Amino acid sequence: MVERNHSRTKAKPILGITMGDPAGIGPEVIAKALAMPAVHRLCRPIVIGSLPVMQKTMQWLRMPVKVIPVSGHSLPGHRSGWLPVLDPLESPLGRFPLGTVSKKTGAASVAFILKAVHLAQAGCLDGVVTGPINKEAINLAGYQYPGHTELLADITKSKEVGMMIVGGPLKIMFVTTHVAIRQLPDSLSANMILRSIRLADRAMREYFGVPKPRIGVAALNPHGGEGGLFGEDERLNILPAARRARRMRIDASDPLPADTLFGKAVRGEFDAVVAMYHDQGLIPLKMVAFGECVNLTVGLPIIRTSVDHGTAYDIVGKGVADCGSLIEAIKMAARLAEHHRTRKP
Repeated sequence: MVERNHSRTKAKPILGITMGDPAGIGPEVIAKALAMPAVHRLCRPIVIGSLPVMQKTMQWLRMPVKVIPVSGHSLPGHRSGWLPVLDPLESPLGRFPLGTVSKKTGAASVAFILKAVHLAQAGCLDGVVTGPINKEAINLAGYQYPGHTELLADITKSKEVGMMIVGGPLKIMFVTTHVAIRQLPDSLSANMILRSIRLADRAMREYFGVPKPRIGVAALNPHGGEGGLFGEDERLNILPAARRARRMRIDASDPLPADTLFGKAVRGEFDAVVAMYHDQGLIPLKMVAFGECVNLTVGLPIIRTSVDHGTAYDIVGKGVADCGSLIEAIKMAARLAEHHRTRKP
């Protein structure tokens, strides 16, 4: 276990950076990001992942960083050019194919997450920043989750969580994420939408210090359904959820056509947007902040941010992976950790 020095209240936050799937670009983007002195000025990072993989990645990229194994009860002294790595695997990962889905790397990526959450819940970490996992790989390893958010909710026994992605001027909470478009209308309910509105309001208040957030709620159908001509989802589910939110004193809009709502949010008319599905929110996000978006899980008892990209198996080993999203995720986790610390009595 990692032990922190509680007497140093002004010390930089300690962040656990999980490797993600070792067969993906997680090790590469971690190596590139954590070789930057600016990151170490923000926090004390500790990588939670395969020690041999991290060592090989640093050597391959010729990074001027010394990998320091963590096996005791405390972090080594924080020195420039040092990178502590905690490997929770019972035995070394061994050989595996890069850029390929495998049960072995799927199981390892979950082990890294489990360790990081345990350390954060024990108070040893101020926050967790997760590298990309592969959903097929973790399912092959026996973990039947559609993604990080559901896994983290289960591990921490959190009843109400949601995925917010932040990029540029946009902060977007999603009602659904990985759902086929064909199944989308039947996947939405007023209760689900209300939960996402509540979580968006909570995120803006607790994480971003906005005392009276303005929440824009996206319609599902073109032109907001056009009075039922293009669908009844707005009348049956989205509008009732928005009205219930307002009765809870949340400043939520009626369902607004997505083709105008996101422009309003960019111009500052809304503090956050509730999107009904994955691409509805991510297309505008990546238009304004590609490579710099951060995934924030709202509703957990710990701070968790993540990159906004996947394992990118197609570019593994080419040295071209961009670490921009990871750097932004680290910045946000460090900022939230500092904010959380100052709010403590």
